[in-house]
Amino acid sequence: MPYTLPHSTGCVLQFLSVDTPNLTSNLAMAPPRSHLLAALLSLCACTLAPPPQASVAAANVPITTCRSFCGNITVDYPFALHAGCGHAGLRDLLFCINGALMLHLPSGSYRVLDVDYAYRGLTLHDPAMSDCRALDRAPRGHGNGFVLEPWQEPYLSPDPDNVFLLLGCRATSPLFQGFPDRHLPCRNVSGMGCGDYLACPAWDDYYADTGGRREATPGDGALPECCGVPWGAIRGVNVSRLECEGYSSAYSLAPVRAEGGAAGWAYGIRATWALPESNRGFCGACRATGGVCGHDMESHADLCLCGDWNSTSNCDSSADAATSGAGAAVRGAAVLATGKKRLFVSVLGSSV
Repeated sequence: MPYTLPHSTGCVLQFLSVDTPNLTSNLAMAPPRSHLLAALLSLCACTLAPPPQASVAAANVPITTCRSFCGNITVDYPFALHAGCGHAGLRDLLFCINGALMLHLPSGSYRVLDVDYAYRGLTLHDPAMSDCRALDRAPRGHGNGFVLEPWQEPYLSPDPDNVFLLLGCRATSPLFQGFPDRHLPCRNVSGMGCGDYLACPAWDDYYADTGGRREATPGDGALPECCGVPWGAIRGVNVSRLECEGYSSAYSLAPVRAEGGAAGWAYGIRATWALPESNRGFCGACRATGGVCGHDMESHADLCLCGDWNSTSNCDSSADAATSGAGAAVRGAAVLATGKKRLFVSVLGSSV
């Protein structure tokens, strides 16, 4: 019958008898073999260590909390609302506040309108952003723009088909003076630019209030009221640092030009995310074995969350995850021969 050592040793001894009806008497009649059995027991007790707790509770996150909802939006990998869930490169980005999903960046907070997991896209709204119906401008700048931490840039960025329309920028703005390594002209992005945007009704109201007049093409030496740029040209749209009074943003999801000019644009910020190629295989293997993809909160390494324990590979590697690095697994077999009758003693490492 199986005999289990105390839990701290992590051992299970199984005695398997082959045609040995009087096992007790046989053991009693074979003291040398009994000494060998005792030696095996001592070896197991001395060499086996408990499973390393760090590998079992590195994230300590119930897998049922990783996939969640905020309002009517599903929050799933690579994003998360709980520490330890999701991908480390996109950690601490999303928060659910009074049923509204918010994205927090160094430039400010944005309302998340949609998460498109198939095309890896986020649709964001900045309430201080101008659109075709209303301009939101202030002398010191108004609106968030879009600025990321350096460590976030490999994972998240506005879509290449997203245009940022910077409004009322000063002559000293880097937009017109040039950046240290390049000159940055205003341009159209995916067929969207200031020429169409300046025809919006919002400008009629703006000039009626300020007493100015609209010029789609400014004269020589005059500053344009609007300058369109893609995010990738300056790697960050900081409205105040660019010395602008405000901004608008629009994105294109279709290869055809929107009907109705700027009035038919989709206003907001369309951001996309990307993960390292190595992560794709890891997360697929984790999910295929019933796990949930997460990360270590200290090292930020990928983790497969498997219920009450975690793995650095997948949920089929429980024994390896529980005993790796400790030198604690002892698997062997001793065969004690007693004439025609044999006793098999197997020493098994236990992950329980």
